[in-house]
Amino acid sequence: MSTDQGTDRPDRLAALVALVDSRAARCGATKLVAVDGPSGSGKTTLAADLAAELAAPTVHMDDLYPGWDGLADSLERVREWVLGPLLAGHPVRYRRWDWATSRYAGWVQLPATEVVVLEGCGAGAAVGAEHLSVLVWVEADAAVRHARGVGRDPGFAPYWDRWAAQERELFALDGTRSRADVLIDTTGDRRS
Repeated sequence: MSTDQGTDRPDRLAALVALVDSRAARCGATKLVAVDGPSGSGKTTLAADLAAELAAPTVHMDDLYPGWDGLADSLERVREWVLGPLLAGHPVRYRRWDWATSRYAGWVQLPATEVVVLEGCGAGAAVGAEHLSVLVWVEADAAVRHARGVGRDPGFAPYWDRWAAQERELFALDGTRSRADVLIDTTGDRRS
């Protein structure tokens, strides 16, 4: 496991791309890269940058969670809609959660590619650990994460503590951070 605290973004991305390139596909013919960590840590920003560098599509866990109490339940969606198709040699196909109506909406299908990025809390959970080519853990100080999360989505504020409890429970049971290939602390990053 390597640790990245304050590395310049271009260097960080180059190192991650090199790591992904060096790894074998473990989810059928696909390299599945998980970017996990607690809310507000900078996962989405890092995943977007990494996916752009790898020309890879991204599945956002936010699209799979069945509501504010659905972190644990989303892991079955990962198994069914991400891992299952990739292991069978098919593209990822999933239903996107509509947060406004509190139900799953239309289907999304990703193109068949050599690399898929799975981003969000629970992306690196043990349910799919054996199929990950790379697991990146992203973290930041709690106050920084809260400011980012609520600043990005003010509607998250009333659910922050409830969601954080689910994260802590999953991460404690799962040991996600301890299994990560790379740890990235984004506390000092301006764009996370």
